Amino acid sequence: MLAPRKIKHRKQHRGRMKGVANRGNEVCFGHFGLKALECGWIDARQIEAVRVAIARKVRKHGKMWIRIFPDKPVTKKPAETRMGKGKGAPEFWVAVVKPGRILFEVEVGNEAEAKEAFETGAFKLPIKTKIVARREVGA
Repeated sequence: MLAPRKIKHRKQHRGRMKGVANRGNEVCFGHFGLKALECGWIDARQIEAVRVAIARKVRKHGKMWIRIFPDKPVTKKPAETRMGKGKGAPEFWVAVVKPGRILFEVEVGNEAEAKEAFETGAFKLPIKTKIVARREVGA
């Protein structure tokens, strides 16, 4: 599973998810992308599940890119613990996703293959998504 090798601070505030993504909002590497339509936390297990699902469909026909990385630690206190005594220990890692963010990209032969791969992957995510094609910037 994905997790940072080294971090400056062990614990972080929860933060707010407002606004839309102004970075990572265009398909850069592949031909098709899976775009987030709402904000949320996507944890490392979910990213791995989507990666496996898409990789099964794409296998030998194309390439895949993961455009998000879980770099935010989420802490939890043990069950049946009284209030107080500080913040809990880090439990898992999440990627903070805003609407418009491209989560995954694929480069495959046709749109039908990309659609099939992304539909199986999108079932594993806790947010709504849509499939987008690369915009060709012509001169």
